[in-house]
Amino acid sequence: MRILFITATRLGDAVLSTGLLDHLIRTRPDARFTVACGPVAAGLFERMPRLERLIVMTKRRHDRHWLDLWRVCVGQRWDMVIDLRGSMTGYFLRARTRRIMRGGRRSGARVAHVGEVLGLNPPPMPVVWTDEADRAVACDVLGDGPVIAFGPTANWEGKVWPAERFVALWHVLHRAFPHHRLAVLYGPGKTERAMAAPLLDIEGAIDAGGRFSPAQTAAMLERCDLFVGNDSGLMHLAAAAGTPTLGLFGPSRASEYAPSGRRTAWVVAPGPDGEAPIAGLDIEVVAEEALVLLGASRAEAAA
Repeated sequence: MRILFITATRLGDAVLSTGLLDHLIRTRPDARFTVACGPVAAGLFERMPRLERLIVMTKRRHDRHWLDLWRVCVGQRWDMVIDLRGSMTGYFLRARTRRIMRGGRRSGARVAHVGEVLGLNPPPMPVVWTDEADRAVACDVLGDGPVIAFGPTANWEGKVWPAERFVALWHVLHRAFPHHRLAVLYGPGKTERAMAAPLLDIEGAIDAGGRFSPAQTAAMLERCDLFVGNDSGLMHLAAAAGTPTLGLFGPSRASEYAPSGRRTAWVVAPGPDGEAPIAGLDIEVVAEEALVLLGASRAEAAA
C-alpha cells in the first residue's frame, strides 16, 4: 500500500499533521509513505517509520511547484492521497482514495481540521520521530541536570513577546527552581538569533538554536521540564515532544493554534481575539502558569 501525504510548508502546521500520519502508520501496517512538504519542515519527517520518499517542495512563481509535484508523482498509482494543502494536485493523480482538506482560514482548532480529513474525533495528537543520533546530540548540547527551554522567536514580529519579558520570567523561574538551567531555542538565520540574543546573554544559558534539525531539536525538548514560547513551530514541536508547554498568544488565535498535547497550557494577551498586542501580556500571568506546569512536571518525574 502506498500513501502520498502532502503537508505544510511551515514547521508548525507540519507538526500538527504528524498525528494523522502516526494514526496511518499504526492502523495500516503494510503502508509505505511518500511525504511532500516545504524545506523548513522536511527534517521533521526524516526519522518517520516506513518513509519511502521525502519530496521537498520549494515554492515557485505562479504555483509551478504544484506542477513539479505532479510530475514526480504521476507515474505511481496511489492507494491513498491525502492533501492537507487543499491543492488540485491529488485530483490529477491516479488514486483509489483521495482525502483533500479544504483550504483557507476557518474557525476551530487546526489539529481538529486535520483529524476531520479521516473523520477522526478526537483528532490524533502530534508526535515527533527521533533516533539515537538525535538523542546523542541532545545529550551533548544540554548536558546533565534539569533544563527549562524558552522559544523567544516567531515568524512574525507581532507574535513575539518582548525579549526583556522572557529575561524577567527566567529570573522568576530560576528563583523557584535554582537547579534548572536555561536552554534558548530559535530557528536558523540572523533574524532569529537577534531575537534570541538577550536571552543568550543570561549567565549559563545554553545556545540550543539555529543549527539543529527539527528531529535534533525535538530530542532536546524531550529532555526539558518546561517550554515557554511564542506561538511558533517550536511551540508546536515542544508540545508534540511531550514537553510541558506554555504558549504565549497575542495577535494570533489560541482557538486555532493553541499547543496540542498531553501537558499544555496557553495564556492570551488581553484584547480582541486574534488582535491583542502581545506586549500586553503580563510577566506575572505567564510566570504563574509556568510555575504550575513546571511544578506538575517535577512532581510527575518524582512519582
